[in-house]
Amino acid sequence: MSYGPGDAVDLARVRRALVVKLRHYGDVLLATPVIAVLKNHAPHAQVDALVYADTADMVSLHPALERLHVVDRHWKSLALPARAAAEWRLLHALRERSYDLLVHLSEHPRGAWLARVLGCRHAVAPDHPGKAGYWRRSFTHLYRLPAHGGRHRVELDLDALRRIGIQPFCDERSVVLVPGTEADARITELLAANGLSDRGFIHLHPASRWQFKCWTPEGMAALIDRLHEVGERIVLSAAPEQREIALVEAIRTRTRAPVVDLTGKLTLKMLGALSTRAKLFVGVDSAPMHIAAASGTPVVALFGPSGETEWSPWKVKHRIVASAEHRCRPCGNDGCGGGKVSECLTTIPVEQVLDAVNELLPR
Repeated sequence: MSYGPGDAVDLARVRRALVVKLRHYGDVLLATPVIAVLKNHAPHAQVDALVYADTADMVSLHPALERLHVVDRHWKSLALPARAAAEWRLLHALRERSYDLLVHLSEHPRGAWLARVLGCRHAVAPDHPGKAGYWRRSFTHLYRLPAHGGRHRVELDLDALRRIGIQPFCDERSVVLVPGTEADARITELLAANGLSDRGFIHLHPASRWQFKCWTPEGMAALIDRLHEVGERIVLSAAPEQREIALVEAIRTRTRAPVVDLTGKLTLKMLGALSTRAKLFVGVDSAPMHIAAASGTPVVALFGPSGETEWSPWKVKHRIVASAEHRCRPCGNDGCGGGKVSECLTTIPVEQVLDAVNELLPR
């Protein structure tokens, strides 16, 4: 497979394009600039997306998106006839669109299969040294990923478009999440019921689906107490999952301050609508942090084993809080020794987080 610059795609011949991102919530949200840039540079083309069903809210209602297809992870648990029927319906829907261009943004093997069965004139995907020849022969264009990070995930995804001759402009690389009128209305109701106004509270989301990315409940509780002492209102949120619920409960038992607890009560769209109304977001490296950044809300983000170079809040005023004492970070490990607890996070002092918060709070 050649990496030469002379094989750019003729966008005038692209009628429909499919962007595939079969990853987690934050990954899908950070891929939204690819949809916008592709549409901006080929305005005549229809741009569709294929994502996991549970991440669909990250891209649905995107103004540049024509149609959204989903793969349901639960298909794996279905009996073979039902699963085959679901897959066939998806394949039929994709084939009906007659795509000229496939933009595959991960190493998921489904991308290689789709590039072949959909008969796209052009198909671009990341090159992975560990992939067999089947992968490389499935795509017309491959783009290199850096061996050790060094660039933001948004830019890494946009490399797929650079590889086919599209050079994104600086002002069109925004991450976009559209909450929608229903989510906006529900958040308006919740804020009014709790006596909160727009920009009248700090949104704190302490949890992540990955335990090793979380700060301590003692730290979060102390931060809440300090903010309450200076008159700040705090809104807590977390997913309706037992581990996250337990973390919020541990925080609430340790704080003296009153908080508005919306744990388990918000959809992803509502989470975006809530962040839009907040004066500040405080959290860890997680999808809600990226949602807040996409909403344009200033962000204080705590980082441990994951790297802020690749995953920092994108194009928004923010502060990164990370340990300067642990030179081993970012290691990418599932906690120190694989034990789910990251010392580089648990040792971050409250004062360091509070300083970052005070730097971003409106004066």
